[in-house]
Amino acid sequence: MGKMVGSATNPRAVRPVAFPVNADSNSGVPGDQTTVFAAVGSDGGSMAGTEFGCREDVERLLAEKMRGKNRTDYKGKSEQMIEYIKRLRICVRWFMELEDGYMEEQAKLRTMLGSEEERHGELELQLRAKMDELDATTRELREQNSSLQEKLTNEELEKLAAVKSYENEREARVAAETSRDALSTDLERVTQEKKRISDQLKMLQETNRRLQEYNTSLQQYNSNLQNEANKNGETISRFQKEKSVIMESLTTARDLANSLKSQLDASRSSQQKAMKLKEELRKEVSCLRIELQQVRDDRDHFSTQVQSLTLEVDNYRELTKKSTKDLDNITLKIIALEKTCSSQRVKIQFLEDQLAASSEKLKRADLTTIETMTEYEELKTTVDHLQDRLTEAEFQIVEAEKLRKKLHNTILELKGNIRVFCRVRPLLPDSDLSDTDREVVSYPTSIEYLGRGIDLTHNAQMYNFTFDKVFNHEASQEDVFVEISQLVQSALDGYKVCIFAYGQTGSGKTYTMMGDTGCAEQKGLIPRSLEQIFQTSQSLQCQGWKYKMQASMLEIYNETIRDLLSPGRPSTLDASGGLCKQYTIKHDSNGNTIISDLTIVDVCSIKEVSLLLQQAAQSRSVGRTQMNEQSSRSHFVFTLRIFGVNESTEQQVQGVLNLIDLAGSERLAKSGSTGDRLKETQAINKSLSALSDVIFAIGKKDEHVPFRNSKLTYLLQPCLGGDSKTLMFVNISPGASSVGESLCSLRFAARVNSCEIGIPRRQIQIRCSDSRLSYG
Repeated sequence: MGKMVGSATNPRAVRPVAFPVNADSNSGVPGDQTTVFAAVGSDGGSMAGTEFGCREDVERLLAEKMRGKNRTDYKGKSEQMIEYIKRLRICVRWFMELEDGYMEEQAKLRTMLGSEEERHGELELQLRAKMDELDATTRELREQNSSLQEKLTNEELEKLAAVKSYENEREARVAAETSRDALSTDLERVTQEKKRISDQLKMLQETNRRLQEYNTSLQQYNSNLQNEANKNGETISRFQKEKSVIMESLTTARDLANSLKSQLDASRSSQQKAMKLKEELRKEVSCLRIELQQVRDDRDHFSTQVQSLTLEVDNYRELTKKSTKDLDNITLKIIALEKTCSSQRVKIQFLEDQLAASSEKLKRADLTTIETMTEYEELKTTVDHLQDRLTEAEFQIVEAEKLRKKLHNTILELKGNIRVFCRVRPLLPDSDLSDTDREVVSYPTSIEYLGRGIDLTHNAQMYNFTFDKVFNHEASQEDVFVEISQLVQSALDGYKVCIFAYGQTGSGKTYTMMGDTGCAEQKGLIPRSLEQIFQTSQSLQCQGWKYKMQASMLEIYNETIRDLLSPGRPSTLDASGGLCKQYTIKHDSNGNTIISDLTIVDVCSIKEVSLLLQQAAQSRSVGRTQMNEQSSRSHFVFTLRIFGVNESTEQQVQGVLNLIDLAGSERLAKSGSTGDRLKETQAINKSLSALSDVIFAIGKKDEHVPFRNSKLTYLLQPCLGGDSKTLMFVNISPGASSVGESLCSLRFAARVNSCEIGIPRRQIQIRCSDSRLSYG
């Protein structure tokens, strides 16, 4: 192959400069932000700015087509494509910032919603407590009011009874005095009628008996008055006790408001009874008057003896004196009762004032309740508004996530569904020291090929190669993973992703893929990819996504599939390499690969996958050759199946991540393999040759693609076409002793890099590579 020299007459000197412009500096909503990007050329001029303010701007950018001066203007198309990719990156960056703003606003809205719900619950509890307290106070005040009304009615009835008895006594005394005067004036007439009265003595005796009975009734009445006076004394003492009780109950006056109303009803019924009793007393007074009239008539019609009448008058005077004394005592008692009633009126007035104050307090409580209910309605309206905003934000986040996936996939398709990275193995202190006197690997410093080109010197001739990305021997594991992290994200988005390492034995393929799991900085692509997948899946849980992961690990040894996770698998293999179990490869209509009887393990964390990787590493086939003490003698395939479901939007994604560590390619003359190692080397070289045949057939769009020529190519069939994403890492050794093998690996990778597979985005790179290959 001739010397490959790249053309650098018109290097791309246009570099993008991005700066955000906020339409409203006081706005906290991410949707109000507009990002303007301008591309500045090396000659100081500036291209037109690109503004992203809404989804239509992004769709307009995606719908933009590349146009050149003519069909052969590849350089113009290349510059337009590069600028278009940069604008897409800027658009994705703007979109990620917009998504972060939405997530922050959603978190704020959820925090506000939670605080408002807590405040609403506290206000509701306080309102219920106040209403219960007011109800209890109202009931107690009503009960107390009823009891006080009943007591007042009883006291008024007793007072009326005492007043009526006093009036009766006074009328009787007046009648007695009138009778005495009448008897004095009629004394002479009574003397003249002495004879006639003597005839009627018996009748007069009967009248005397009746008077005695009347006197007896008066005595009984006086005794009743005395008993009532005693009862009134007891009532006064009871009132005094009740006074102390009422003074104590003033502190609980709120509890008596409800009882006052019920007692008021009882007092009304008692008043009706008192009215009936009053009518009965009036009837008795009328009867007494009738009897008194009968006595007068008897006095007029009958005369009594002067002596008996005088005795009777004296007796009657004595009785009158006693009645007067009793009446005076009763009057004093009535005065005392009136004082008690007046004090009770004061107490009742005080209680009525308290009842009015309680009523006013109840009205204020009602106003407070109304204000609380109004505030509650306002809070409820605020909560509903926040809930609507939260729903809208969640919908915008879902739409933004869809647009992000679309932009992300568009960028990867523009980069190419099959890409080639080259990595130069880091220098080893023992084996590479002897090769430092002659550097065989160099890197171009021109802007066009910086980070993409690699030069290899062999037999005083320089060979130039260009790939999608070139990592020198100083590149760290983190630098390498940053470049392939977007492919790992595509697996979470539901695409089939395949990353495999190719190169000679001892070129660092296993180090690139696995690394040193004991050191965080030395971890390879497989553990770092798994960490990113699990971390991203956990961060997407807040958006409603739930993921299920299934892992499987196998190796292809001498065109035979071996399950590295099978229980009871021996750590060493016999010379013949025979297996007791056969595995078959099948592809369904959806492009999914199914291997019969292969062990598939559900994994939920990076720790579980790490244990599986350790188990597989112990079971993998390795051997010693002249080129490498621990050479991988089989193709190691790690497959992670990803199933994602969004419960809120009912979206489903199904992605596959294949991470492959190919066995090292080697020349038989240099490896010195014999026996089983010779068979292994022949099988490895045959499968790698079949892989190149498949890629070249796809690139030439042949009708027949020889996938079945090798178990490796048949296994990778779904990942080498359609919308699948494939990345090949070509690993080379920096030592001069391995320059021949490195040249073969780079030539193979250059042929893969020149193939158009999937979306034709590689026309520019292919032409550049062809132009470099044309020189020699």
